[in-house]
Amino acid sequence: MTEPSGSDAAPVDALISLGGNIGDVRATLDRAVDLFCDGIAVRLKARSADYATPPWGVTDQPPFVNLALSVDTTLGPRGLLERALAVEARLGRERARSRRWGPRPVDIDIIAYGDVSLDEPDLHLPHPRLGERAFVLVPLAEIVPNRLIGGRRVGDLAREIDAAGIERLPARQAAERPARP
Repeated sequence: MTEPSGSDAAPVDALISLGGNIGDVRATLDRAVDLFCDGIAVRLKARSADYATPPWGVTDQPPFVNLALSVDTTLGPRGLLERALAVEARLGRERARSRRWGPRPVDIDIIAYGDVSLDEPDLHLPHPRLGERAFVLVPLAEIVPNRLIGGRRVGDLAREIDAAGIERLPARQAAERPARP
């Protein structure tokens, strides 16, 4: 697959999930969105509210805060993944030292990239466990309920999943948000 890149490439709609459960998570997620969405190669179209969510996979850890983004990007899937990993590392995530599904300051996942289907060792599109993850579906359904992924509407998938324990958090006041760079 040829990777589009740069300002000459036609933008592609991508869906992104962010979460974390270490430190000042909401401030870290705000910073992650700012770093990920530069307004050039990745342009933010919509951001969900923040949601408090129970841990998934490994349950002996603090709750998470999760959110979803809809972006337009001129980066290819691999370039978008590289950007996500670079933002995670910049914000303190050490993937090599962390436990799978364990605590982390930030996690950024590409959920869908246009209508691309991709199955590579470290990049699967659309995200293969989307239908199992209420912490992804609930925020996504807020911003793109009619978006089709794998032939199903995001809103329908969110209505069909057990979303027990997921709580929409109140919006933060401007004074609570970190200063933008």
